[in-house]
Amino acid sequence: MLCLPLAGAALLAAIGDREPAPELNAAFSLATLVCGGALTAQVIADGPRFLWEANLFVDPLNVFLVALTTFVATTTAWFSRPYMRVERDHGKMTPRRLRLYHSMYQLFTFTMLLALLTNNLGILWVAMEAATLATVLLVSVYRTPASLEAAWKYFILCGVGIAQALFGTILVYLAAERVLGAGGGALLWTNLESVKGQLEPTIMALAFVFLLVGYGTKVGLVPVHNWLPDAHAEGPTPISAVLSGLLLNVALYALLRCKVLTDGALDSRLAGNLMIGFGLVSVLAAAFFLSRQRDVKRMFAYSSIEHMGLMTFAFGLGGPVANFAGLLHMTVHALVKSAIFFTVGHATQKAGTQVMDDIHGLVRANPMLGWGLMLGTLAILGMPPFGIFASEFLILVTAMHDLPWAAPLLLLALGVAFASVLGKVQPMVFGDADIGQLAHQPAIAPVFLHLALALMLGLWVPPYLAHWYREAARMLGG
Repeated sequence: MLCLPLAGAALLAAIGDREPAPELNAAFSLATLVCGGALTAQVIADGPRFLWEANLFVDPLNVFLVALTTFVATTTAWFSRPYMRVERDHGKMTPRRLRLYHSMYQLFTFTMLLALLTNNLGILWVAMEAATLATVLLVSVYRTPASLEAAWKYFILCGVGIAQALFGTILVYLAAERVLGAGGGALLWTNLESVKGQLEPTIMALAFVFLLVGYGTKVGLVPVHNWLPDAHAEGPTPISAVLSGLLLNVALYALLRCKVLTDGALDSRLAGNLMIGFGLVSVLAAAFFLSRQRDVKRMFAYSSIEHMGLMTFAFGLGGPVANFAGLLHMTVHALVKSAIFFTVGHATQKAGTQVMDDIHGLVRANPMLGWGLMLGTLAILGMPPFGIFASEFLILVTAMHDLPWAAPLLLLALGVAFASVLGKVQPMVFGDADIGQLAHQPAIAPVFLHLALALMLGLWVPPYLAHWYREAARMLGG
């Protein structure tokens, strides 16, 4: 599963500009998905697995994220086939840029899977840094002044953030060395988890602060979120889909691994309270920023900040219900937000602009595209019976029980977000048609596949998936 995207990156760096390259990109992603499915089946049957002297491992916490990452990476590669051909026809993608796009897409997939599968906190940091470098190249692929500025802002902010995460990782090693001794074993998460109660509390508390700021920058938490709207708005839409649907999840996963160690070392709720604070501020700030947006991709980027804040808040609350809700929200948000970006990508290509006031009548120009955007918007806003309604309901109920003062603030933020987004999307979908047709048939199947899964998770969670969530929620504790 790790070798396939690496091989794909190498091959597509050479032939990524040829006519079959988009299909080849999708084929490598599909093969990775098959490997992910096989690995998932093995973990379900046999439990956690280790490889490469325990530097790689799979357990209930990361196995469902591996499956989700390979699935969304595959559907996004399928969506990007017609999308990138239209970009090529419009002159935005030269042969050199196409090679860069396809090869970096596979390399980005590799770095995300490595971050999920590694047992070593040092390799986790390296994988997150590599993911940053790959996505910087993808965000800047159009080489316009705006895309170069967005990529530079992304590189500087996330570079500073990942440096904070490195310092936090060094502090974790300092605390672990006193218990486990010097060597690479002191950075293995499974070793650290087994002795977390013996780690020096003061060092671990300081380490978590740096890790929260560092990985929180990649998650898009306020106030270290500024890179995210620009990167979404200026990069290719398939990259916006995987940034929102996958990279933010992987960064939050890294933070959760560190929270488990900090909770075990401290006799306080410091880690959880910090996550509650950052999460709540992110939800509130993003909700009010939504009403000021005119660019459709920037608007849904702020929606991603809102939902990542909500997940961070849920994991900060801790406990079986809140953790279960956070994991469910992580899954459904990845599916729905990527589906929304699929529709937005084709809509902006049809209209020739990302300004919402200039896009009207999608449902008349292309009914499947228009209804896909409308249903995706309703799903991301938490309308029943989609899965986001179920996860938000569980988070709100837990907040009312454990943190009553926060529940009204969450309700206010969700209400403002609902009014802001729906008021802007409705004219785009149902206004008078004023956009033309695309030269290549849009990839609509991934949109409705994602929305169907989000609907299913709102009505019924399959037993094996519910078992994953419960096991992962138990591991997160809190």
